[in-house]
Parts: sequence; C-alpha cells; structure tokens
Amino acid sequence: MTRPAHIVTIAEADDDAFVAEPNDRYFNRELSWLAFNRRVLEEACNSAHPLLERLRFLSICGSNLDEFFMVRVAGLKGQQKQDVERRSADGLTPGQQLGAIVAEADRLMESQQAVWGDLRVLLDQAGLFILRRDAIDGEADEWLATHFREQIFPILTPQALDPAHPFPFIPNKGLSVIFDLERKSDKEPIREIVMLPATMPRFVRLPGDQARYVSVETIVKRFAPVLFPGYEVHGAAAFRVLRDSDIEIEEEAEDLVRYFANAIKRRRRGRVIRLELETGMPDALEGLLKEELGGSDTIVTESGNLLGITDLDMLVDEDRPDLKFTPFTPRFPERIREFGGDCFAAISAKDIVVHHPYETFEVVLAFLKQAANDPDVVAIKQTLYRAGKQSAVINALIAAAEAGKSVTAVVELKARFDEEQNLVWASALERAGVQVVYGFIDWKTHAKVSLVVRRESGGFRTYCHFGTGNYHPVTAKIYTDLSYFTADPVIGHDAAQMFNYVTGYVEPQDMKIVSLSPGDLRQRLLRLIDAEIVHAQAGRPASIWAKMNSLVDPALIDKLYEASGAGVEVDLIIRGICCLRPQVPGLSDNIHVKSIVGRFLEHSRICVFGNGKTLPNDGAKLYISSADWMPRNFDRRVEYMLPITNPTVHDQILDQVMVANLLDNEQSWILGPDGDYTRVDPGDKPFNLHRYFMTNPSLSGRGAALQKVPTLSLRAAP
Repeated sequence: MTRPAHIVTIAEADDDAFVAEPNDRYFNRELSWLAFNRRVLEEACNSAHPLLERLRFLSICGSNLDEFFMVRVAGLKGQQKQDVERRSADGLTPGQQLGAIVAEADRLMESQQAVWGDLRVLLDQAGLFILRRDAIDGEADEWLATHFREQIFPILTPQALDPAHPFPFIPNKGLSVIFDLERKSDKEPIREIVMLPATMPRFVRLPGDQARYVSVETIVKRFAPVLFPGYEVHGAAAFRVLRDSDIEIEEEAEDLVRYFANAIKRRRRGRVIRLELETGMPDALEGLLKEELGGSDTIVTESGNLLGITDLDMLVDEDRPDLKFTPFTPRFPERIREFGGDCFAAISAKDIVVHHPYETFEVVLAFLKQAANDPDVVAIKQTLYRAGKQSAVINALIAAAEAGKSVTAVVELKARFDEEQNLVWASALERAGVQVVYGFIDWKTHAKVSLVVRRESGGFRTYCHFGTGNYHPVTAKIYTDLSYFTADPVIGHDAAQMFNYVTGYVEPQDMKIVSLSPGDLRQRLLRLIDAEIVHAQAGRPASIWAKMNSLVDPALIDKLYEASGAGVEVDLIIRGICCLRPQVPGLSDNIHVKSIVGRFLEHSRICVFGNGKTLPNDGAKLYISSADWMPRNFDRRVEYMLPITNPTVHDQILDQVMVANLLDNEQSWILGPDGDYTRVDPGDKPFNLHRYFMTNPSLSGRGAALQKVPTLSLRAAP
C-alpha cells in the first residue's frame, strides 16, 4: 500500500546492491527486545497520555526488565557458565551478547530513573505526593510512627551479620535494607539486614483527602531507632535481588505436576543474576553485599533512589480519573444479541470474529457458560495457557463437568510465571471430574482453542473458538486479540485432531485446512511466501502483510529477504522483537517494519498474502494464528494457523484490523536498517487505531445493523 509521505528512511541507501554477510542479516534478539522496552519507556514520556497512565508505562517497563533478567539474561549466564559457545543468529557468543546487554540495560535503567524524576515533579504539581524522608514532619510523622509500631514493626525480622549469624537468603525480587550500626553503650559496630516481606505494600498512603505516599523502605530507615533501640545508625541503604527464574524441563521428569510443584519452590532460590543497589550506599555496605551476593555471575548495578520501579503500579490505583485514560466499555456483539444471546444459534447462522478489547471477552465466557448449561452439549475440550487468577473460565468448565458432560482441559504447566496458578486450576478441575491433560513434556501447548460438541437434529455438530490471545479475563481488557467462532465442520474436524494430538499423542494425518506446529506451520508459511514470489516473477502484484509480537525465525526471515529481492512488497507490524533488518539495499529494499505501542498492547497474530492482486483485496489469503514467527513457536510449541474464508470476517480482519494498523501514525515507530526506531510524525492527518476501534463497531459483530449504518472504509482512508 502507499506509504505516508512523512515516513522517511533513517539511513540513505547505497546505489550499489550488495550481498550481506551472515552477521549483517539479523538484529540481535536480546538487543531488539531492549529496544522494544525503550519504546515502552518512551510512552511514559508521552505528554499526550494522562499522568498516571505515564506512570503505568514506567512500571511496565520496570516489570519487563525484571523478567528479561530473570529469564533471558539468566539463560545466557547459564550458557556462559557451562562454556556453551553457541552463537546467536547475528553471530555473537553468549559472552559478547551479555556485554552488549548489560551496557544497554544500564542505560535503560538510568533512563527509567530520569523519567521517574520527571514524573515525580509532575505528580507533585497534580497533588499526588511521594514523600521523601526529609519531607515527613508534623502530623505525618506522628501518624507514621504509630503505623510503623502497629503495622510494620511486628512483621519485620532484623538479622544480624556476624560469625554467629551468616548472611541470610534473599528471595527473588526481594527488597531489603542493610544498616551500619554502632552500639551506644560500648561503641561495638554491627551490621543488620531487614528484609521487607513481599506481602507488605510497597507504599503507605497517609490519611486524608490529599494523596500522600511514603515508600516502606523510607519508613523503615526513618524509624530505625525504634527497630534498633540503643544503637546509632551510621548508614542505611536499600538493595534488591533478581534470581534465575526459568524452569528447565528434565527429560526424566515422569510426573509433571510433582516436578513443577518442586521447581516453583526452587525458582525462588535460583542463582543471583542481578544485584541492584540504592545510589549513595556506603562503600563498606556495598562491598559486603557484592561479596555475599555478587559472585562472578552476578551483574551488580547502582539503580538510583527507587529500586523495583515496577511497584509504582500501586500508585496508579489512586482515585484520580482526571489523571487516567477515559474509561472504555467494551461492546457486546450485536449479532449474538439478535439471537437472544444464543451463541450457538448466532454461530450456526454465520461465523463471527470478536475483536478484543473493543468487544468484550464476556462473549467467550457466554459461549462456555452456555455450553455448560445446554443439555444438548455432550463434550467440551479446552486449552488453558494463561487463565489468570479470575476463575470464570474454570467455573464454566467445572459446571459443565458437574452437569455430566465430558470435559477435557489441556492445562499448560509450562506457562512461565503462571505455573503455580495453573497447578491450582488443574487441581480444582480434577476434583470436579474434568479430564485434565498436561500435554507434552518438552513442548508447550500454546494454541488457544475451545471445542464444543452439541447434539442437534442432524446429528452431532462441533462449534469452535480460536483465539489469538489467552483465556484470561484481565489481559483481554488491554490486549488486542481476535476471537473467531465457527461451526464449520472442516475446522471442527481439524480442531478435534489437534486435541487428540495433545491428549493422546495421536499425530494428525488428515488435517484439512488448519496448520499446526510442531508440524507443517513453518513450511506452510514458506510456501505462501514462495507463492507471492511466483506472482512477482510473473509480473503480477505481489504483497505480504503480517502482524505479530516477535519475528526471530531465521528461515522465515531469509525467505522474506528472498521475496523482497523478487519484488514482493512486505509490510510487517511487529510490536516487540524483530531480528529482520528492513530497508537494507540489495537485501530488504521492499520490506518495511513498524511497531505500535499505545494504550492497548497489540497481541493478535495475522498474516495476509495478496494472491496476485494488490492488497487489500477480497481474494487475499488471510490467516490468524496463536504463533509468533520464532523458532520456539514452530519447533517446541503446539500452535495453530487458521485460514479465514468467511467474507464478512475476512473483510473485518483485512479491511479494518490490518489496514488500521498500517495507517496508524500516532502510536507507530518505524524500524530502520541500523536498528533504530523512529516515532512516526502524524503530520496534519493523524490516525490512532485504538481510538478508531473504540469508536467504530466491527463488521462481523454488527449483525443487521451493518445494513443500516454506513461503515468507515479504511481502503479509502487517507
């Protein structure tokens, strides 16, 4: 499609084409992820966002960086420790990657602290105060003294550091304060550590209408004389620990439930990956912590005056609607309302796609609840990757089992950081009589599919839901995803084979239209790209649009390079990691990559192939999927890719979702050949896809209203 004139290439292209060396073909995966997290941080600087939303972006940036160290950096450290010299696709050893990562992560953390300083000033101006230690006086001091004695002091357990008291274990993400003390009676020096329990709120709100908060570490330092009577405080500073939190599956693990129950306990004791020190920590205390927690594998950093910046999300809960996004109420699809709320009748009449979060996740719950209560439903099969702590989906499955239906739940225990919650759900489901399956030992079941078998006049009929996101009521409010409902018997046949594959290891032999991984998903994509290359070589229009969270897989990247060389126009919308180098002369001239970061998190996976005509067109080959284009999604996960042929659904996903993503110029960043991202200038024709979808109903869900109300055509949009 025609690119807006205000989007410019960052680097001037050489006139002479060249063949890139292997190291020049790919961006480093880890550095690309850090670049994404910097884009998240940039949203905390975006004055177009309300102040507390900017604070939320800062908190998300901190949380993302924590997980990055606990998993990705921990993995590289493990390779380095075991002398594994496996190079990344861009040619770097684990040691070389770690050097680049640490340098960039330190710069990112410095930026976080700078942004926090700026936001703190703006929060003060808005009447929301995070008090420093020297700003606590008068009534506030008296109230905090009482609060400390009654609510905090009983929870704390100071631990001395001397030959009789070895250095204590600090749990993962543990925030602690170390004190340098001297006994007044005999001038005897002693050091103490006070761990701040994770159950303790990070910030304490002072009473009154005015919003005034004090961090718990500030309170502990201020009232150290209460905690250590008879001692003089010579120094005190906070520190924080991040540990290796990845769980590796051992091949000999015979009982996954028992294995994960034990592994979760071990994870909090993983080796220290990062030690964060409060700025200004006395040298003696810093030396002690480095000696006890540093070691050769630990990355030690001075992290500013506020450690654990992710905890700022607590302040976002302050009741200040003037400092937050205007509340948005998702729509319920009119198509289902026209059938009196009967999901099966609506789906039987016509396929439906629901666009979250603009259309409510309640429709997915309504589908499952109706299945549970419908006496004609005989079986329900459901994958559960991340279901969250809210139990609406689980309750529906339990109700179905208790009603005597055959219910199968594929619970993925390997969903990182949701393992413990998924064990809880698995236990609850089994108690209710649900057949719980844990899938493969080595592979994650990442496909989001629900299958309902219903007895009808013509025999049994299968209804399916395919999602690009999780069955998670909370994330469905902030992640943009697609829910596709169909009663197509061919799709139902393929979905049943997928479940048999996961539950009984029965490898599919006769899949009609759905592609699976590990299996033929990568090869199917390669063939689709090859088909566009053929169109280009024959002189026909050739184009590819794809939207995903991450693009890492070298085979697909190389095939896209080949397509670019053949003249195929490739437009990619990749929110996070992108290892492909776009706009490199002679390699990727015809490939353009953008990233969208805004109010909602772009999460849906969609790919479109022009099929010999300029996009968008009604004959384009359109697919939705659960898979990002990464080696793990093709080789170590069960994923699906589903073609969309229903005309209305096809139009909605192509003409609305994909075109709106390509047109967005208020939340978009363009990736250059040098790896830098440049924010798009909206010029005099701004377009915000999130705002568009909040104010424009979808095609598929509008039902009869589609004929009554004119639909904005994005094909003709500027």
